[in-house]
Amino acid sequence: MIKLEHINKQFKGKYALKDINLSINKNETTVILGPSGAGKSTLLRTLNLLEQPQSGLYQIDDQSVDFSKYISQNQILTIRRMTAMVFQSWNLFPHLKILQNITEGPIHVLKQSKSKAQENARHLLKLVGLPDVEGMYPNQLSGGQQQRISICRALAMDPKYTLFDEPTSALDPEIEAQVLRILLKLAAQKRSMIVVTHNMEFAKKVADQIVFVENGQIEFTGSREEFFDEPSGRIHDFLTAMEL
Repeated sequence: MIKLEHINKQFKGKYALKDINLSINKNETTVILGPSGAGKSTLLRTLNLLEQPQSGLYQIDDQSVDFSKYISQNQILTIRRMTAMVFQSWNLFPHLKILQNITEGPIHVLKQSKSKAQENARHLLKLVGLPDVEGMYPNQLSGGQQQRISICRALAMDPKYTLFDEPTSALDPEIEAQVLRILLKLAAQKRSMIVVTHNMEFAKKVADQIVFVENGQIEFTGSREEFFDEPSGRIHDFLTAMEL
């Protein structure tokens, strides 16, 4: 379980996150929604310490961080091994073939044997519908294919929580649908996922919990039914605007 208590993050004196309190269950999909600039990505990046707030408590399973105190490199590495981030841009290693891109982390960080890492990588490539690309280089693949490889690379690290930051925002609608189907499959497997997305139809299908963020504050946490079927005035306005 992930728990955030009284998290505050400022950039140049302006709150990006203000008094954030949030619980995220394992084996569920939490979707973070909100308008542009609301603090969604900052909140997500806090979960693997790419962003470090100035104050507040963060607990992820048996690990705890007090952001008002010094955070050691060992703490950072421990938490990053429990989480894996899939970014908007796929950030694959251009000089490595696809199989190497996926196995690099498990071999060098998790100390897996090469054979085990490759076996798992091939299983993941089948999972995302790309079993025949292991010998290719990233620039030989489409953007949607590269994003699916970045998902494989994240899952290969066997994270307790997988974090997705607008994973389809750079893709055209047809390719976006392919990637979203992969995320739906992962959600059905009860993987622990936290997803920032702009796609409301996807959120309706996948979310166990929805978090609505605005102006760096959490304005709503609850089920997808509560969010979409019984929206408050502000959420109603947000959903209506997203339909236009």
